[in-house]
Amino acid sequence: MKTKAMNITVIALAVASALSAAPSFAEEQESKAKKKGLEVIQVTARKTVENLQEVPVSVTSVSEQDLVESGITVMTEIQQFSPNTTLQASRGTNSTLTAFIRGVGQQDPLWGYEPGVGIYVDDVYIARPQGAVLDLMDVERIEVLRGPQGTLYGKNTIGGAVKYVSKPMSGDTEFNIEGAFGSYSQTDLKVTGQIPLIDDKLYLGFGHGMFKRDGFGEFLKIADNLGEQDTENYNKDISATRLTLEYRPTTDLFVRLGWDKTKDTSNAKGGYRLLPSIVTDAPVPDSVFDSYSSLPTDNLVETDGISLTVDWNVNEELALKFISAKRESYSSTNIDFDNTAVDIFDVPAIYDDENTSHELQATYSGDGYSVVGGLYLYDAESCGVFDAVLGHLGRSLFPGIATGFTREVAGCNNSESQAAYVQSSFDVTEQLSMTLGARYTNEEKEAYVNNGVQIFNVYPESDWVPGYQRDPNLAFPQVLGTDSNNDGTLDAPASDDWSQFTPRVGVEYQLDNKTMLFASYSQGFKSGTYNPRASGQEGAANPEIVDSIEFGMKRDWNEQLRTNITLFNIEHKDRQYITVTPDPTDSTVLNQSLGNIKGSSVKGLEAEITYAATDLLTIDLAVGLLDGEIEDDPTVATPLLGLSNTPDYTFALSANYLIESEVGYFVVNGGYYYRDDYRLFEDSDALFQEGYGSFNLGVTWESEEGNWYGGIYGKNLTDEEFMIGGYNFAAQDEAGNWIPGLGGDTTLASYYGDPRTIHVKVGYRF
Repeated sequence: MKTKAMNITVIALAVASALSAAPSFAEEQESKAKKKGLEVIQVTARKTVENLQEVPVSVTSVSEQDLVESGITVMTEIQQFSPNTTLQASRGTNSTLTAFIRGVGQQDPLWGYEPGVGIYVDDVYIARPQGAVLDLMDVERIEVLRGPQGTLYGKNTIGGAVKYVSKPMSGDTEFNIEGAFGSYSQTDLKVTGQIPLIDDKLYLGFGHGMFKRDGFGEFLKIADNLGEQDTENYNKDISATRLTLEYRPTTDLFVRLGWDKTKDTSNAKGGYRLLPSIVTDAPVPDSVFDSYSSLPTDNLVETDGISLTVDWNVNEELALKFISAKRESYSSTNIDFDNTAVDIFDVPAIYDDENTSHELQATYSGDGYSVVGGLYLYDAESCGVFDAVLGHLGRSLFPGIATGFTREVAGCNNSESQAAYVQSSFDVTEQLSMTLGARYTNEEKEAYVNNGVQIFNVYPESDWVPGYQRDPNLAFPQVLGTDSNNDGTLDAPASDDWSQFTPRVGVEYQLDNKTMLFASYSQGFKSGTYNPRASGQEGAANPEIVDSIEFGMKRDWNEQLRTNITLFNIEHKDRQYITVTPDPTDSTVLNQSLGNIKGSSVKGLEAEITYAATDLLTIDLAVGLLDGEIEDDPTVATPLLGLSNTPDYTFALSANYLIESEVGYFVVNGGYYYRDDYRLFEDSDALFQEGYGSFNLGVTWESEEGNWYGGIYGKNLTDEEFMIGGYNFAAQDEAGNWIPGLGGDTTLASYYGDPRTIHVKVGYRF
């Protein structure tokens, strides 16, 4: 495995920061001060409540206490706790997620593409990346399961899964109001609470949050024809609401009905031009957060859902659970690829998704064995439209004829899934146990694509730009589908289906009462799909398959030291990729289509170490190492250089220290997080992020009574600049000169993570 040396000063800074910090929360702080030793952590990685140290799975659990003391408010920051994990806001919005675990994920958020990391909120699958960057509210913990989870969680968890677990109600009347103020005029407000409608039986919970912030940069120039626009870039304007009704008619029956809605009206993000434009006056900006645009800056990402959960403990051995949910999302987004005030390469788009899911699960615990099994149904419609507006190019190629140029792509990728699963753990001897599991999934998919061009600018909606009126009769031909009438015209969706058996086999050995050794083989699969950008008739890409082998040790050496270490090897086969093949009617022409390439392999290590140095001081270390390689495949036009969004190693060192005083409890929390080099795209090093480290520091306070609390938190205090997304539509010749790409310009742009920020929080609960 490739090794790299870290600068000694970086390590020194990391150690110094770790030794100056700590986490803790609410009434738990007092008990923590009196209790020496390691915390008992409960997780539901195997769909039943278990001690983290007894679960033969590589999983990180981040508690509400950890989140509060670290000043974390957004799910993407969880990547700092979990080795070999990438969770980042995607290119054009605050709310679209890019997720990779162990080198496996999905970068393209277009409808039809399936994710490689599953996101779950209270066991409900979040199917699309739009709106998946969640602002945290009423959360009990977040679990990150690394490696394929195909047996218990099903399709699209080939890299792993991230589980958001909400806090159950206490049954008492509670109310909490919290405000935060900080850099770039950050103004957040959260109001949460619960009301007993029937004592000890029926409770209503509520939460509403507003998260606002000015932009880190600005749009330096916007097209004149757009009129007055909001020029803030990287601003934030999000609201989130949750309502929950919980019913406990008996001690053995629990019913939860939940509804949530999130609305993100932050401006569309403008990218940072890494090269000056050769078409117009658009030099490289001074700040990485500044940009230009020829599109309106407004943007919308809206999601909502309703879910029903029923838990019934039939008896001491048998428990039943039913989960039903319906979720919808709608996005109307403006993405200026070229980031100039000229319509060189603009892509306004609409995404519209809806899905329903139903799961019936049974858990049985016997003498020396346990079984969990269930049935799962999923039905989804995923549609969208985008217009690749190349106006400047059209006017240049067809002077006096064209007023612009547009390629419009629209369509749907709809899917239905049915699955049955079962997994059992049983004792072979007093020390040796085994886990056997299997899931059978049937996946059906229908898709159609309309794709065509016009020699004028086309936008998805009539009011997209001032004065624009979309012709209601404007239609682009269907290019992917079936001819149901046999008249030579495509008028119905194309369809395909796949069935997959995903097993899991594991062996666990309890060496002593503090040490568990485990080994496992597991498989996951990502659904087959159709090319949402198809320009002609083509078949569906086959599912991706991941085979994983793990060896691990979990050990509490004493009451102070815990080490959890996992070695793994992943074989990722039939990766879905845009492949290039000769045209069947003309061998000199190459066609691009979505197909499958051979795959990739990844081997690595994950180590999570906790040291409770004293009653008040705890130090945590998380290290991830990866060695990934993509197999050569002649069907790929450009040779693949390496895995995207996947550094060779990640390193996190943190510490927390509890201080008791006459005015309450203080927790000092600090940490250093380092990500090694990574590329944003697998076929190019034009967007390559050098390794960087960030330092966070926070102080949390809570009154002795526990009603007042607050804190001050600094993020990325060294003000590191690091890329999290980008677009590359330019190439270099052998002499290193840049060659214009699509749109006729040297379009190379990147998007960046948050700069240094400081915020103060104050709250009151009763």
